[in-house]
Amino acid sequence: MTTAVLVAVGVLGLVVGSFLNVVIARVPAGESVVRPGSHCRSCRVAIPAYHNVPIVSWIVLRGRCHRCRAPISVRYPLVEAATAGLLVAVAARIGATAALPAFLYLGAITVALAVIDAEVRRLPDAIVLPSYLVAATLLVAAGVGQADWWPAVRGFVAMAALLAGYLALAVSYPGGIGFGDVKLAGLLGLYLGWLGWNAVLIGTFAGFLLGAGAGVAMMATGRAGRRTAIAFGPYMLAGALLALFASGPIATWYISMINPTF
Repeated sequence: MTTAVLVAVGVLGLVVGSFLNVVIARVPAGESVVRPGSHCRSCRVAIPAYHNVPIVSWIVLRGRCHRCRAPISVRYPLVEAATAGLLVAVAARIGATAALPAFLYLGAITVALAVIDAEVRRLPDAIVLPSYLVAATLLVAAGVGQADWWPAVRGFVAMAALLAGYLALAVSYPGGIGFGDVKLAGLLGLYLGWLGWNAVLIGTFAGFLLGAGAGVAMMATGRAGRRTAIAFGPYMLAGALLALFASGPIATWYISMINPTF
């Protein structure tokens, strides 16, 4: 993939990140992401387009509303930068293939869901459930485009397997894994299955490993107790990203550990 295309993806990521800030602020509150337009959440005054340029406007305005001077959270430029960076990385990893739109969509919702779950400990159905249809449509179209149905079929099998597995955990251990995590697991299974069974295993295991590590670290620093609930969604998403970018090398390393002659 050429540098020009990656730059274009980065610009797209900044624009998408700006929209994700609206999603992150409004969806948990049950508000429309369309109306009203962008406005200061303190004085309610509409934000003009020239004050809504990703990252640049926050820097120029020194992190404050142009009208009431209320502080604007640094989360806004960070979300925009993170989205741009992630989409560029995804584009470089997937390449100019038929599956790229599907994985760019995954990158975008990963940022939104991780931030929302970290802030309010919810994975909104308004984002997760429609994403099943979007992901399935884009991945099936990719299968048609490359005349290979197997990755999409594998994705649906992995989706069903992770849904069933996480549902069993949620029912067996109430208060541990939430049903939002169950629904997210199926969606991630659809993507990881497209990548391969190694990605499914590594992405799933990495999510649990990262979540457990974070829980231990929080208890060690006094920020949580044994019964403190933590947002598991960000770790599931991080595990899926790890599988996306490194499932091949990780699988090779693991096989070499158990079979040195491999």
